[in-house]
Amino acid sequence: MTIKILGSGCPNCQTLETNTKKAVEELGLKNVQIEHVHEINKIIEYGVMSTPAIVIDEKVKATGRILDVEEIKKILTEQKQKNNIPAGNGCSCGGKC
Repeated sequence: MTIKILGSGCPNCQTLETNTKKAVEELGLKNVQIEHVHEINKIIEYGVMSTPAIVIDEKVKATGRILDVEEIKKILTEQKQKNNIPAGNGCSCGGKC
């Protein structure tokens, strides 16, 4: 899983990054890469007009506000569940069928 924090590096962006790292740690997630994207051109490529923003696996999940640790944990848990569905299988059983 790749998580990107989009923003100039202001205190709000730094807080979102800190909260994200805490959420990843509390969930015990492994193989997670966290990047901070500062370049305005790259931020605009995501269609983000208000920072801070969080992008998970190349999908913008929130913009213009600081998510707290619990909000991030919820998003990460949902994303992890989506990633566990076998390719080509639209079933919601998570591969149990």
